[in-house]
Amino acid sequence: MAGAGASITVRLAYGERGLDVRLPADRTALVQPRYRPGVADPAATLADALRHPVAGSPLREVVRRGQTVAISACDSTRPQPRHLMIPAVLAELADVVRPEDVTILVATGTHRSNTDAELRAMFGDAVVNRVRIVNHDARNDAELVWCGRHGNDVPVWLNRAWVDADVRLTTGFVEPHFFAGFSGGPKLVAPGLAGLQTVLTLHDAARIGDPRATWGITEGNPVHDDVRAIAAATGVDFAFDVILNRDQEIVGAYAGELFAMHRAACAAAKDNAMAPVDAAFDVVLTTNSGFPLDQNLYQAVKGMSAAAKVVKPGGVIVCAAECRDGFPDHGSYREVLTSAPSPEALLERIAARDHTVPDQWQVQVQAAVQAKARVVVHTSYLSADDLRAAHLDHTADVEKTVEEALDAAGEAARVCVLPEGPQTIPYLVD
Repeated sequence: MAGAGASITVRLAYGERGLDVRLPADRTALVQPRYRPGVADPAATLADALRHPVAGSPLREVVRRGQTVAISACDSTRPQPRHLMIPAVLAELADVVRPEDVTILVATGTHRSNTDAELRAMFGDAVVNRVRIVNHDARNDAELVWCGRHGNDVPVWLNRAWVDADVRLTTGFVEPHFFAGFSGGPKLVAPGLAGLQTVLTLHDAARIGDPRATWGITEGNPVHDDVRAIAAATGVDFAFDVILNRDQEIVGAYAGELFAMHRAACAAAKDNAMAPVDAAFDVVLTTNSGFPLDQNLYQAVKGMSAAAKVVKPGGVIVCAAECRDGFPDHGSYREVLTSAPSPEALLERIAARDHTVPDQWQVQVQAAVQAKARVVVHTSYLSADDLRAAHLDHTADVEKTVEEALDAAGEAARVCVLPEGPQTIPYLVD
């Protein structure tokens, strides 16, 4: 870069180790989550939330002796501290519910099942050895129960073990979500524990394409409106969410009645994770928040979507995502993504369909981002040919790619860096 001055080193969240890049200090704007240190005593914080809920009764007053309990939890693509949250719940219920009357349901949605090794890493050996854990399977009709039509005419099939339990408890974590507004809360029912047809309806082209289906919006968001309607109609007895800092440490815990709890958690997450910027940028450098969120390209669409909020039309997005799990190979994302010659053709094909196919929603969001800006990806596990098939450009050198993009955009061009990817959602101030 001709006449380049002082540089700064930025640590990008990438895999488990991070990635350091040097960028021109005078042309770089960093947008990061408002840092809050992790709580000093996570176990005490979690127990206090369960005993002093945002609304409703404490957990111990919700469950009676002899009842069966179903607990939903995030799958391995989410950094929920299950190894802390689930033991806290079980400890609170230790003298009320027998371990054999508890079922933990991994709310996979349409994702793959988690292996025994993954479950042990997620929950800890003590929980796996003591309590029944079931990977939800959206495609196994024998495990599903018809629950009627709810929300905007959504056909609702839910996991049988969840519906049949006397007490239903969601656990998760809350952060901005690229089309549902925020994660956590009612999403741990649907799509988390829903049948395939329910998930496909919630993710159809009209809902995903609605401008209100975006980061930080729940009310009036057609996806989240239906997610809430399903949870309200089918019943959640207690809910338990946390918010995390960039080190994936607990900074707040919320429990109690589902919707009051989730509103409180969303307000805290928004305050931490959404940041206003004055103008759009020619270049945006983003990540997908490191492991476990950046373990495949499918998930990395979230980091691209966050960057798209503040990139100029025709600009450049550089996304650093490790993708140790590839596209991945399971699911339909790769098949849908490579089924048309361009992002624009993908959008046309999706809009023309009279039905939703699995994973088309992720492709729809990605294609919309690519229709706005050129997207270049740095990954340790996908080749340039792999990315080219996904209509993406490849870079082995993030610094050089940012430098070239800035030079091409002119002397006044600046780069916005989202080191934590979708852990921070920038938005333009009107």
